[in-house]
Amino acid sequence: MERKDMLSHERELARQGYRFIAGVDEAGRGSLFGDVVAAAVILPPELRLEEVNDSKKLTAKQRERCYDRIIGHAVAWAVARVGPEEIDRINIRQASRLAMKLAVEALEVKPDYLLVDAETVEMDVPQLAVVHGDARCQAIAAASIIAKVTRDRLCTDEWDPLYPEYGIAIHKGYATKLHRERLLEFGPSPMHRRSFLGRLLDEQLTLF
Repeated sequence: MERKDMLSHERELARQGYRFIAGVDEAGRGSLFGDVVAAAVILPPELRLEEVNDSKKLTAKQRERCYDRIIGHAVAWAVARVGPEEIDRINIRQASRLAMKLAVEALEVKPDYLLVDAETVEMDVPQLAVVHGDARCQAIAAASIIAKVTRDRLCTDEWDPLYPEYGIAIHKGYATKLHRERLLEFGPSPMHRRSFLGRLLDEQLTLF
């Protein structure tokens, strides 16, 4: 879908009478380390933020710039986190859905419709799961940027100083060559997701 169509879902829902449409997305689902972070964002009807797009398609500077614009224009926005112990306990999909639910519940304005990136949120609110929603829907793209910037800041400002040996600020906890090498050298930290390490690094690491 072309960039000019990013508001098509919002416009159709507005025609149906919905006023407060929240985009919902997460960041960190595939990381080996740290929390999964979700965001929910309600933007004004018909507002077009030209640079807002799938957070993975933007540079870090573009994401930071969009982040400021989004929170500056948003009717409401919120973030929520679910940590590695809970991820290991209930699995990453359920942890991501829980973070999304908590983010929506934290909004100061109650949404009357949710646009969610390829997921459902266990709430009694009308919603649509949009496949590749962060590239097709401005509300979801905005949530993806808020979630990504929030998590990246946690990586650089909070988690990397706690565990400098892993290079978290560089790879954000994903399974890069550097991260795997540091895991081989130092073993896992308390912030690493044990279920992910067991699955992805079983041939290289004996950690448990």
